[in-house]
Amino acid sequence: MKMDVVLLGGGQMAMDDPLYPQSPDGRRTLIEIHGKTMAQWVLNALTASDVVGDIYAMGLSPDLGLTTSKTVHYLPDGGSMFDNIRTGVLQAAQDHPNQRKVFVASADIPALRPEMIQWLSDQILKEPEALIYYTVVERKTMEKRFPNANRSFVQFNDIAVCGGDMNAVDVRLFSVERPIWKALTEARKRPLKQARLLGLDNLALVALRLASLQTIVKRVEKRLSLQASALPTPYAEMAMDADKPHQLAILWEDLKGLA
Repeated sequence: MKMDVVLLGGGQMAMDDPLYPQSPDGRRTLIEIHGKTMAQWVLNALTASDVVGDIYAMGLSPDLGLTTSKTVHYLPDGGSMFDNIRTGVLQAAQDHPNQRKVFVASADIPALRPEMIQWLSDQILKEPEALIYYTVVERKTMEKRFPNANRSFVQFNDIAVCGGDMNAVDVRLFSVERPIWKALTEARKRPLKQARLLGLDNLALVALRLASLQTIVKRVEKRLSLQASALPTPYAEMAMDADKPHQLAILWEDLKGLA
């Protein structure tokens, strides 16, 4: 099963961001690691994957010199992550009306590999009716693979996780207007704010560690009237973006043998 990919490459960094001096035009995804931008590293993984169809590059442009053998559709930055996801998914649905599922990947996870994309595709096949597939990485998985990454985790009563940066959606997700999507997407890096948007009762359960990850997923499904799937992935790389200088340094060291 081939799936198109919405590749999120837009967004401007604030000038006070510690990575701003290394970011061409304030673009995190254009930071180079061993002579290749982070966006190119991600494109290389997508290109090598047999399950990837067309790529819808949001906020990137042909003049950046990105290379891939896949068909790439360059679309302008819509101003927010939610708008970019929706625009890309709807364009993919228009171009390929028989395709129901679309990958959504950030262009700043340079350690992504083809086998990780295959793993996500396999999970989707197991739960074909879900509208959202959200990858999470357990603390122990992240800290074993990248012990000094210092990522933020949400602690449930059975598991502590951080959110992944390669996920998937069903095109039916955007068949009706859902105002809460924008708020949830903009709070992606703020798990407590996300929890508030999904209900104070859920926030309390998470804060007091009285609920499991899957219990919260079921409660959120009920609140939003949709089917979702939280997928604990064995691949820490799917959540290893470079938000801070020390994380960029970790990725630089990790990728040097692959340059």
